[in-house]
Amino acid sequence: MESTEKNSEMVKRLTRDGKEYLIIGTAHVSRESAELVERVIEEETPDTVCVELCQARYQSMTDPDTWRNMDIIKVIREKKSFLLLANLLLASFQKKVAEKFDIRPGEEMIRAVAKADEVNAELVLADRNVQTTLSRAWHSMGFFKKVSLLFQMLLSVGSADDIEEEEIEKLKNQDMLESVLEDVGKSHPALREILIDERDRYLAHNIRHAAGDKVVAVVGAGHLPGILRYFDNTIDISELDEVPPPGKTGKALKWGLPLLVTALIIYGFSSGGAEAGAGMMGWWIAANGILAGIGAIIAFGHPATVASAVLAAPLTSLNPMVAAGWVSGLVEAFVRKPKVMDFESLGDDILSVKGFWRNKVTRVLLVVVFTNLGSTIGTAVALPMMARILHG
Repeated sequence: MESTEKNSEMVKRLTRDGKEYLIIGTAHVSRESAELVERVIEEETPDTVCVELCQARYQSMTDPDTWRNMDIIKVIREKKSFLLLANLLLASFQKKVAEKFDIRPGEEMIRAVAKADEVNAELVLADRNVQTTLSRAWHSMGFFKKVSLLFQMLLSVGSADDIEEEEIEKLKNQDMLESVLEDVGKSHPALREILIDERDRYLAHNIRHAAGDKVVAVVGAGHLPGILRYFDNTIDISELDEVPPPGKTGKALKWGLPLLVTALIIYGFSSGGAEAGAGMMGWWIAANGILAGIGAIIAFGHPATVASAVLAAPLTSLNPMVAAGWVSGLVEAFVRKPKVMDFESLGDDILSVKGFWRNKVTRVLLVVVFTNLGSTIGTAVALPMMARILHG
C-alpha cells in the first residue's frame, strides 16, 4: 500500500460498522489523479466503486451518440434551453482544459468505471442529477444574477485557454462547477451551497450506504472535506432532489406584471385619452419588440427568427405561460433545422465561443436565452416610460 500512502492527503480511509471506505479526492482534468484512481482500485479490489457522476453525465461520457439523439424541439417545449446551454458551457470548459493537457475530460471517472468492471466491483453513480443541481441554482437567483451567470459561463469558454499546467493541481481544491462560477458564487452564497454543500451531503449519503464491505469513492477534491463532515450524519436526499417551485415574489411578478401593464394602458386611455393610451401601447410594443429582436440578432438568428421575436415579445410579455424566446427558438429550429452533422460536431464546436454561435443546435439555445433576456430588459425599459406619459 506504499503507493496509496504517498497520496494520503487525497485518499481518506474510514471504517464504519465493520465496513471500510476509501475516498479519493481528484482533479477532473489531472493525469496524476487518473493514475491514482486506477492504482487504488487495483490495489484495494473493493466490492463497490462510487463515482461523482449522475446518470446523465455518465451517459454523455460513455455514449458518443448522446448528442445525436437530442430532440431540440422537445428541449424548448420543456423549458430546458438554459439548462442544456449551461451543461454545454460547463462541458466546454472542462473539455478545453483536458485537451490542452492531452487528457480526456473526467479521465479519472472513466478509469474508475473501467477498473470497477475489471475487479468485478459494483458501480454506483453517487452524484445528484446535474439538471436538478442547475435547476435549483437557477431558482435561487434573481434576474440580474441569472444574467451574470450566463455571461460568466460564456466567458469561461475563453478563459480555459489561459490555464497553465501548474494551475491544474489548484483545481483539486475546487469543484468544476464552482471553478467556472467562482465570481458569481462570491456574491451569491446560496449558489455555492447548492453547487457544493448540497452535493457534499448527497455524495456522503450515497457513499455511506453503498453495498459491500469495502467501498472506494472517486470524487472531486473540492467535495472531500464536505463529504467527511457529513459522512456520519442522517441525510434525507429526497429533499435535495426536489426542484423548488418559484417563490411568492416570482409568482407575483409572473401574474401581477401583465395585469399591471394592462391596467396602466386602460387607465391611460380612460384618464389621458386616446393619445396617452396609444403612446403607452407604443412604448410597450417598441421596447419589448425591439430589444427582443436585438437579442435574437445577437444570437445570429435567422431574419424570420428576429421577426418572430419582435412580433411575439409584446404579447408573450403579457402572457405568464409563454416566453418570447420559446417562440423565436422554435422558429429558428424550424427555419434552420439542425442536421445530424450539427449534433455530431457539437462536441468540437463547444470548444470555442465562435463555435457556439456557428453550430445550429447551440444557436437555437442562444436564440431562446438572448430573446428572453431582451424581452425582459424591454419590459424594464417600457414601464417607466409608460408611467412618464401618465404624469404628462
